[in-house]
Amino acid sequence: MPALQPPACDFGWRAPPFSLLSVDGKTYDLESVRGTAGTVIMFICNHCPYVQTAIDRIITDMKALQAADIGVAAIMSNDTDAYPQDGFEPMKAFAASNGFTFPYLLDETQEVARAYDAVCTPDFFGFDKDLGLQYRGRLDAGTPGRIDPDAPRELHDAMRQVAQTGQGPQDQMASIGCSIKWRG
Repeated sequence: MPALQPPACDFGWRAPPFSLLSVDGKTYDLESVRGTAGTVIMFICNHCPYVQTAIDRIITDMKALQAADIGVAAIMSNDTDAYPQDGFEPMKAFAASNGFTFPYLLDETQEVARAYDAVCTPDFFGFDKDLGLQYRGRLDAGTPGRIDPDAPRELHDAMRQVAQTGQGPQDQMASIGCSIKWRG
């Protein structure tokens, strides 16, 4: 299956609201995950090799962003009937085994993924403090089979810039990953 890339950043586009169940049993909405300095909404899943390759770096960078008052949430939107390894119980195990410090939300109807125009896993959306889009790019240059530990932390650095200036970088490299598994 070929990897997909999301479109370029549509600066200022407003984050659509949502209310979704998390693996911790609580329901979170956009306001409850919003940070005072910005917000990252990412679409991930358990089985994608791109996510699996990057999960340690995702966790490290999200912890650092949370410490800078940037809110974080991960959303899983794949068809869990066709991909049971992405179901709610496996999501709980994936979050626990990787030490998630942010809500991992199930988008069972796929309405949230459609509202965000999410394309792949991982797909990152970085919003300013007013929930205007400032970053739609990759975590870093790592891909399955190719990780450079000295590569720039693109999402992290972009969100730190957003927190400080309110604006994301003009040059952004699109994320790359597996397609979201849409229901038939």
